Amino acid sequence: MTTDTLQKMLRYRWLIFWILALCYVLVYFHRLCPAVVAVDMMRDLMVGGALTGLLGSAYFYPYAVMQLPAGLLSDSWGPRKSITLFFFVAFAGSIVLGLAPNVVIAIIGRTLVGIGVAMLFVPTMKILAEWFRVGEFALMTGILMAMGGIGSLTAATPLVWLSSAIGWRMSFVVVGIITLVLGLLVWIFVRDRPSDFGWPPPEAQPQSSAPKVRLREGVAMVLKNRYFWPLAIWFFFDCGVFFSFGGLWGGPYLMHVHGLDKEAAGRILSMLAIGMIIGSPALSYLSNNVFRARKPVIVMSIVVVVVITGLLAFYTARIPVPGLYLICLGLGIFSSAIVVIGFTATKELYPVQIAGTSIGLVNLFPFSGGAVFQHVLGWVLDTHGKVGDAFTPAGYRSAFLILFFCAIIAFVSSLFIKETMK
Repeated sequence: MTTDTLQKMLRYRWLIFWILALCYVLVYFHRLCPAVVAVDMMRDLMVGGALTGLLGSAYFYPYAVMQLPAGLLSDSWGPRKSITLFFFVAFAGSIVLGLAPNVVIAIIGRTLVGIGVAMLFVPTMKILAEWFRVGEFALMTGILMAMGGIGSLTAATPLVWLSSAIGWRMSFVVVGIITLVLGLLVWIFVRDRPSDFGWPPPEAQPQSSAPKVRLREGVAMVLKNRYFWPLAIWFFFDCGVFFSFGGLWGGPYLMHVHGLDKEAAGRILSMLAIGMIIGSPALSYLSNNVFRARKPVIVMSIVVVVVITGLLAFYTARIPVPGLYLICLGLGIFSSAIVVIGFTATKELYPVQIAGTSIGLVNLFPFSGGAVFQHVLGWVLDTHGKVGDAFTPAGYRSAFLILFFCAIIAFVSSLFIKETMK
């Protein structure tokens, strides 16, 4: 490779990375955006808590189901085609959601969004593996996760500003247009590998002497490993806590129980994103350099989540505003950023030939947890009724008690996780 060609490739791969990183911002935005506009959506669509919970969870069910197909389509169609096509689906879903005349159409729109953005993470990992050296891959993944935190941040205060200016419906239309533009940028500029431009790979690709494992065999190997299940259960209940509070019911809780306006609630919820951004590198450092282990960091984190959900359950209406900021920061670090360690532990349980299969299978569980408990909490809130347009503090107390028990189950499960760092 000539020096000029090398420089072109090094520059161009960063263009590809930042386009994909902006797409990942959008993925996290869609994931958590209902929290600050849930009250407006309930009012305009004339629905209660159970249906609002179903609307919020309509993103998570298809996202979870699409994790394994994401890998298969990346290998068959290629990452660029897969991302572009499915971002067009997400664009359509966001438009449908914004223009929905009733909750049924809104649920269809959010389902399409979930299907569309589900096809980003796995293909992006495949593209980064082709364009960056092995020693650079961890850094690029870390930057990508930080961009997800920025996406969470945009789903808080910036969305409050936008929805206050043009309404929640037009906000989703605008986001849909941005989704379309990003999909077109992927199609125009992103390439699956340097050889698509006639360039050589960034380094000689090592050839593994281990035989390839077929998908069915890989799935069986993952599910038959008894240490997979404690991680899966921990993922399900831990992320059930985070996505239920941070992805939907945290905003209404802050407005209904503490009397905050939408902008103040958005500022507090933005601490979830701050926690994600600072928590991912901090917990990785603790795991790699301080504890030199995965399990203690996971156990420590879920203990903090037990304390946080206990405060929400037993001091629901008595938490001062500074405490609410700390609760959201804590959830961002110890219930969300910690999943980086969980995915690492999962990958380390298995030989490298089925690392993708193991990650894809375990990734079903966090999003399934978010889907289930967003809906369950909405149903619980409905059973306690409303005072005017607001759910009652007793309703939120009962809902958060469920999250408290989720955290306890996740803690018990974490005790059975196998230490994987060698």
